Amino acid sequence: MNAFETRLEQLQNSYVKLISKQNEKLEETNGVYSRYKYPVLTAAHTPLFWRYDICEQTNPYLMERFGINAVFNAGAIKWRGKYLLVARVEGADRKSFFAVAESSNGVDNFVFWSEPVRLPQTEEPDVNVYDMRLTEHEDGWIYGLFCTERKDPAAPARDQSMAVAACGIARTKNLVEWERLPDLRTPSPQQRNVVLHPEFVGGRYAFYTRPQDGFIEAGSGGGIGLGFSGSMEDAVIDEEVIIHNKAYHTVYEAKNGAGPTPIRTEKGWLHLAHGVRNTAAGLRYVLYMFMTDLQDINKVIYCPGGYFLAPQGDERVGDVSNVLFCNGWIAEDDGRVFIYYASSDTRMHVATSTIDQLVDYVINTPEDGYRSESSVESILRIIDRNKECIDGKPDVKR
Repeated sequence: MNAFETRLEQLQNSYVKLISKQNEKLEETNGVYSRYKYPVLTAAHTPLFWRYDICEQTNPYLMERFGINAVFNAGAIKWRGKYLLVARVEGADRKSFFAVAESSNGVDNFVFWSEPVRLPQTEEPDVNVYDMRLTEHEDGWIYGLFCTERKDPAAPARDQSMAVAACGIARTKNLVEWERLPDLRTPSPQQRNVVLHPEFVGGRYAFYTRPQDGFIEAGSGGGIGLGFSGSMEDAVIDEEVIIHNKAYHTVYEAKNGAGPTPIRTEKGWLHLAHGVRNTAAGLRYVLYMFMTDLQDINKVIYCPGGYFLAPQGDERVGDVSNVLFCNGWIAEDDGRVFIYYASSDTRMHVATSTIDQLVDYVINTPEDGYRSESSVESILRIIDRNKECIDGKPDVKR
């Protein structure tokens, strides 16, 4: 066996070992969800034959020809008995594209399909695409809503970072062949983090939006909006109403945006969102939850204070550190929920919970009182309840 063959065998063995590794549920839990020890997708999970020319004649040193930098921010869907993630795969060239990875159990052994998603283009080609949300709509289509980024035509020559973000729309019946529809049009100059509601509302398509003035800064925009369109083939929102706004000295004080498609429960629609605040170390992204009314999706009926999930340990380190982001979860018929979240724009993780646990969390966790005194009052109410509970029970440790 020559040097080329030896190196190829080493690469293949390492890859098989990685995608075959069993995940481990962490014992430490807050009772709401369980984290897992290992990421479910990383750059190393991408197929070797995407990254390497494995022909000895054309690549005698077996060099990596197309570098993959990160795999993160994946949409999720249960499809034909498999757990599928439509991940954002970012090359070493900074361009992102979509690729489907599947697992039989949802927590490990995710394997990418043989080819990335072949996303059709509009008349104005995408420069970069990312963060697809998947919605299995009652109209029979699976829609993928994602951010399409193009250079800002008003950008001066000295600034090569100014961009315009819009909501791209594609739909599919099999997650292999995709039909590209025109980008969503809204009153906002910048549009990211758009999510399609899974049901018709008054005969129209409902969209959760995130209006922004600038590509990075929310400006006078921000907040999670709601708008309606009569069509997906030419989706136009004439008015956006903010249903959950950013707020001073909260985990969503700088901006916030919708995450995955909301889940219908008996109590209301469960929403998972991201919140952003400024710190001395830069922007910090966490996940938080709220619930909207079943009949009036414009109405937020519960919103626990603080974050639901925040980066911890190794999750805090990566390309863009101190960030958690989620645009995909899967709710099973038996009530289990798989929450797929990315850490620091680098890798994908899973946490598991149930509908009952998430509903309990959203309804019974104290809301943000927006003042330190309110936080103390919330703790005192729990203390008083515990005193009442353990009175007369000497065996209960305080």
